[in-house]
Amino acid sequence: MSETVELPLGGVDITMETVLARENMRAAWAAVKANAGAAGVDGKGIAESEEHLSTHWPTVREKLLRGDYQPAAVRAVDIAKPGGGTRRLGIPTVQDRLIQQALHRVLSAAFDQEMSAHSWGFRPGRSAHDAVTAARGYVAEGKEWVVDIDLASFFDQVNHDRLMHLLGERIGDQRILTLIGRYLRAPMDAGDGRHRRRRRGTPQGGPLSPLLANLYLDALDRELARRGLSFVRYADDIAVFVASERAAERVLGRLTRWLHKHLDVNATKSGAHRTEETALLGFRIHPGGQVSPAPKAIERLKDRVRALWDARQSLTTPQLRDQWQSYINGWWNYYRYANWRREVHALSGWIRRHMRKCFWLRWHNRHGRRKALARLGVRGRALGVAGCRRGASPMACHVVIHQALKTATLNRCGLTLPWTLAG
Repeated sequence: MSETVELPLGGVDITMETVLARENMRAAWAAVKANAGAAGVDGKGIAESEEHLSTHWPTVREKLLRGDYQPAAVRAVDIAKPGGGTRRLGIPTVQDRLIQQALHRVLSAAFDQEMSAHSWGFRPGRSAHDAVTAARGYVAEGKEWVVDIDLASFFDQVNHDRLMHLLGERIGDQRILTLIGRYLRAPMDAGDGRHRRRRRGTPQGGPLSPLLANLYLDALDRELARRGLSFVRYADDIAVFVASERAAERVLGRLTRWLHKHLDVNATKSGAHRTEETALLGFRIHPGGQVSPAPKAIERLKDRVRALWDARQSLTTPQLRDQWQSYINGWWNYYRYANWRREVHALSGWIRRHMRKCFWLRWHNRHGRRKALARLGVRGRALGVAGCRRGASPMACHVVIHQALKTATLNRCGLTLPWTLAG
């Protein structure tokens, strides 16, 4: 077994034995199960991996203790970015997610207390809302200009040598350092049978990446603090708040020059703006202390509404309802932080029209529409609307359809808008 030099931080011994302790592994497995997620290159999901580990974990554990465990390749998955383009994720196997989660728990407990108070992302007890609250405090002080720094493809450009040096200053157990190095270099499997080795970057998708990113950017936090700047950082989202346009331009120039020594800055997405003209983590901060969802957040909501209420989906009505509730409740749980909700409330009627349009199309033809309207309480001559040949969009606004699928009916069916409900 490797000789261990223990460098405890925050009362935590950073050793492989600590990582593999029974209670730590149980907590790590609970987190992996709760997060669920896709299978890695081995094709094993949570259930299959649990069965595999119940038999093979002692062998895996022994390899980890000896320092000769070899992680599997990560599965490449491209997802759409909100602003266009794609982001490549690297999905480890469930077994490797378990080991990374166990490492994360120990390293996070050791490193967190020495990280900057201005760093809010992927840290225990901190959230995006906390970052926006801190930013609101700066704006309330009169710092109504913000310098947005966009790091170009940050997770793809992390320098492995520099990151391993930073870890080596904090971790004395060579087995842990070797294992993290192997995770960083684990090849990417794009599904074409070839494995592409990685020499830079810590791709998103594994439990360790956010913690390693925070450690890598800690030097930036310290530099911003040394300069006496008011800032918030959430992973690679960086916003510096100042009192004037002139100060903002000056800070932007100086920080860009400093960062170019270490990281690539996306000049087209970085800039100086008034706080109400830009966004932080999906929110727009106004000088009076009000916070609203950013325009792009509203546009993304509208795009999802169009997709979720597309009548061409092969889903039952309960499935449509459950799909809608899953999305809109998650969206609202995040954006209800805003205290200026005018744009959200203004969408209520528009969203319900998309619901009505969807049902009109799903009723297919005159006979199906007549039967559906009758079930909804439409009587007499009003049922003649079933034969109307106008398009679905104008029909969604028709007084009969509006009455048949009125707000109370939609709510009773679970097709609710959470911001319209009491409380």
